[in-house]
Amino acid sequence: MLRRVLIVLENEEVCRQAVDYARELAGRMGAEVTLLMLVEMALLDRGALGRKRSALNELDERAGRLLAEIGAEFLREGIATSAALRVGDPAQELVKFLAERPPFQVAIWGSGQELPAPARRHWLAKAAGALECSLLAVQARQRPQASAPAAEAAGEQPTVSNTGRSKPAGDRKRQ
Repeated sequence: MLRRVLIVLENEEVCRQAVDYARELAGRMGAEVTLLMLVEMALLDRGALGRKRSALNELDERAGRLLAEIGAEFLREGIATSAALRVGDPAQELVKFLAERPPFQVAIWGSGQELPAPARRHWLAKAAGALECSLLAVQARQRPQASAPAAEAAGEQPTVSNTGRSKPAGDRKRQ
């Protein structure tokens, strides 16, 4: 059975601890990794698309370089990777992306050290119900008086938060 790990990134922000955790997890699972960069951009007015074309081209180049750099880290460990950039409403783009692919065993929030709180009405809270797998967030453990480099040098392991599975794997209907 092919095992798959999804790393969800938002607006070109990357949490290094999440990427490192995903690489270690994929290595232990013998899984392939998919990097998904979601960038929020309203594309409602067709006339505005022409004006946004330059911004989209620049975004494509920047995100492509970033995804290639992250993917290279996995490839050095012998882990197969793929990457995608989606622009638009992040919640909708995530759901469409998931509908086009076989299920993932785990999704990792790779853009922050905490999952966005549902109370903040973040798009991820709306889209989490579409996931067939657990959604994890990785946080660096720090001692109260230790800096991040000192905690890393001390070999402290990250803390993983799990939102749990929202639905059994077979219950989601593909659209």
